[in-house]
Amino acid sequence: MRFVKGHGTENDFVLLPDPEGRLDLPAPLVARICDRRAGIGGDGVLHVVPTKLVPEVESQAPDAEWFMDYRNADGSLAEMCGNGVRVFARYLVDAGLAEPGEFGVATRAGVRRVRLGASGDVRVDMGRPVVSGESRTVLNGREYRGLRISVGNPHLACVITDPVTELDLSAQPSFDRHAFPDGVNIELINPIGDHSVSMRVYERGSGETRSCGTGAVATAVAAAHAAGEDEGVWSVRVLGGTLTITLDGVTSYLAGPAELVAEGDYHG
Repeated sequence: MRFVKGHGTENDFVLLPDPEGRLDLPAPLVARICDRRAGIGGDGVLHVVPTKLVPEVESQAPDAEWFMDYRNADGSLAEMCGNGVRVFARYLVDAGLAEPGEFGVATRAGVRRVRLGASGDVRVDMGRPVVSGESRTVLNGREYRGLRISVGNPHLACVITDPVTELDLSAQPSFDRHAFPDGVNIELINPIGDHSVSMRVYERGSGETRSCGTGAVATAVAAAHAAGEDEGVWSVRVLGGTLTITLDGVTSYLAGPAELVAEGDYHG
């Protein structure tokens, strides 16, 4: 099985090119591939397959030739991955499967338009974030309240006063399973300056990651809400770097680096 390894602000992925749509990827195999000791290692798998070959998303084929079939590190399916779609777009261009500039990528959350810039950054139109009220999480005995936000996938984004650098995210924070029946990505956020925040994230199906693109969008929405705003450009610092989020009241944009670092054959 051919693979390419890439990352966006150290949120890393194993890309599996499958131009003929032949790969069978049961959850245990995906989990083995993502295992950092016995496999290649990654926060998830990006299965690269033609949109027209996948009944689940074939209706998106007129607007997006390639489908980002994203799997979490435990093998579970996910609707969307912001860092992943940037790495996916970088791969398509580097492999000659897409022209540089702007094009669509099919996802379970719908088509996402991506643009590759001359600087190496990739910008993605992430769609309009949807806020559906508040909820809470409990971490190490402390309760934090935040906003329920959909960025194509579910988030609980909590602006808190406790320093996020001191949090223990080695275990899943608790959450309201009635509010999030399919699980949730949880962001803990500190404002650190004008339109600048620091964030850590626990992703469903993957644990704490060095970065989360959809989580950065949810973070910007929660930070803007706390500041009494709904538009603006936000800098979101994650463990693996910095992402830039633009909120314009209609949609949201995620921009940041995307790098490919290795390729080879997987024999597992």
